[in-house]
Amino acid sequence: MTARGPDDPATEGPEKHFDGAMSYGDYLSLETVLGAQRPLTSAHDEMLFIIQHQTSELWMRLAIHEIAAARRAIAGDALQPAFKMLTRVARVFEQLNNSWDVLRTMTPSEYTSFRGALGQSSGLQSWQYRQIEFMVGNRNKAMLCPDAYSPKTRAALQAELARPSLYDEALRLVARNGLAVPREALARDLSSPYQQVEGVIEVWRTIYAAPERYWSLYELAEKLVDFEDYFRRWRFNHVTTVERVIGFKRGTGGTGGVSYLKRMLEVELFPELWRVRTAL
Repeated sequence: MTARGPDDPATEGPEKHFDGAMSYGDYLSLETVLGAQRPLTSAHDEMLFIIQHQTSELWMRLAIHEIAAARRAIAGDALQPAFKMLTRVARVFEQLNNSWDVLRTMTPSEYTSFRGALGQSSGLQSWQYRQIEFMVGNRNKAMLCPDAYSPKTRAALQAELARPSLYDEALRLVARNGLAVPREALARDLSSPYQQVEGVIEVWRTIYAAPERYWSLYELAEKLVDFEDYFRRWRFNHVTTVERVIGFKRGTGGTGGVSYLKRMLEVELFPELWRVRTAL
C-alpha cells in the first residue's frame, strides 16, 4: 500500500474539532449578530425590514472607518492609501444601493402589516448616517436634535463638527501643493455647511486642464466625485423605495417622508467639482 502524502486530496477536509480554539462563529460574534433580529409582530416581512436596516448600519460603520482613515491620510499627504480607502467607500455605497432592490420586494400592504409597531423610530435617527453626512461636509446643525441621540452620541457628533470635513482636507491639500485656494474656503466655520466658492472652481479647472501636471490632485478629485456619485444614487434609491412602499404618507420620524427626502437630493457635497465640468 502506498502511503498518502500531505497534499493527497483524499487526506484533505475541514477541521472537525475546535475544542479550545477560536471558531468562525466566535470570531464574528455570530451568536450576538444573529440574535439581534427581534421582530415585534408576526408579519413575515418585518424580518426583511430589520435585516435591511441592520446590515445598512454595518456597512455605514465600515464607511465611517474608511472615511476617517482617508481624511487622516489626505491630511498627512499620503494620497495612495487615501485613494484606496475612498474607492472602498464608493463600493460600500454601491452595496447600500443594491440593498434597496431587496427592500423593494416588499409591497405597501406587507409594510402596513407591521409599520404601526415601529412607533416613532426612523432612519433619520441613525447617528452613523448623520456622522457620514458630517464627515463629508453636509453639516446641518439642526440634525443635532437632543431627543434623537444619547448624550454620548450627541457629543461624538458635535466633536465631528469641530473637525475639517473630507472636502476641507482635500482643499487644504490643494493649497499645500501651491494652488491659490481662496482663504474663505480654507478659514471657514467648520461647523457650518460648506458653501460654494467661485475661486475654488477656478482652482479645480486648473487641475483638470493639466492632469499630467497635477495627477495626484486630479485623481483625488475623481475619487471624491466617484464617491458622491454613489452617495447621490443611494439618496435617490431611498426616495424611490419610500415612495413605492408608503407613497406620500408622513414618515415615522415625523418628516414629510418623500417630500423631505426629495429635498435632500438637492444637497451637493463637493459643489465645485461638479461646476468645474461646465467651466472646462
